[in-house]
Amino acid sequence: MSDLGAGFGYLMKGQRWVAQHGRWFGFGLLPGLVTLVVYAGALIGLGYGADDFVGWATPFADDWSSPWQGILRTGLTALVFVFGLFLAVITFTAVTLLVGQPFYESLSEEVDRSEGGDVPESGLPLWRELWISARDSVRILLRVALYGIILFACGFIPVIGQTVVPAIGFCVSGYFLAEELTAVALQRRGMILKDRLVLLRGRRMLVLGFGVPLTLAFLVPVVAVFLMPGAVAGATLLARDLVDPDTVPGPGPGPGTADSGDAPAPRAWSA
Repeated sequence: MSDLGAGFGYLMKGQRWVAQHGRWFGFGLLPGLVTLVVYAGALIGLGYGADDFVGWATPFADDWSSPWQGILRTGLTALVFVFGLFLAVITFTAVTLLVGQPFYESLSEEVDRSEGGDVPESGLPLWRELWISARDSVRILLRVALYGIILFACGFIPVIGQTVVPAIGFCVSGYFLAEELTAVALQRRGMILKDRLVLLRGRRMLVLGFGVPLTLAFLVPVVAVFLMPGAVAGATLLARDLVDPDTVPGPGPGPGTADSGDAPAPRAWSA
């Protein structure tokens, strides 16, 4: 349980950091504002269309008597909207990070610089960083979609589907949201996706303590925009403490180096 509190602490530290560095807060708002406009329209459309979709998907309930038809379709409509929010939280971060790659790279580097020590740099051109981020985001989204399909199916289980399943969904969202955010700092440190996931799995409760509260806050689109700069800052602080420079391999075929020429191991990690 202490790791849960520590994870939440990193989230608060990140928000304090951008509050103390107002220029970087404003700098980090821009990508989120652009993405917000697109996602707000998509969620409004989902809100209006979810009941029609459920009606089309459940023709077997057309002849059901009241109140069973209403209970089924109301519950499934709510589940569809929750599923949409579930995907929106994850994809919002991925799309915002992709749109704002140069912004958040600079912000993350400034956090590293303000904390002292070496400031790792990927050494890659911007187009290559965007390609790696987009590719990794797709891989994460495929994992999230798989979990989402399983959870959606479990949503048909009475009681459990309306209580336990949404709670698990928020945990899954929080975990992968934390991965997306820490990727900004960890990718600069030469860590590929597989090694980042191994690192985060070793401290699941810490990651959930950071990601789940942020997921809940991101359910309010405007809040997501204003928390995003601090979330990147907090994720950078979290990544700094997760990575022990004395145990991370330097250049070579071992974990922590790029597997396909994606990113050279930063000099800060070399022996």
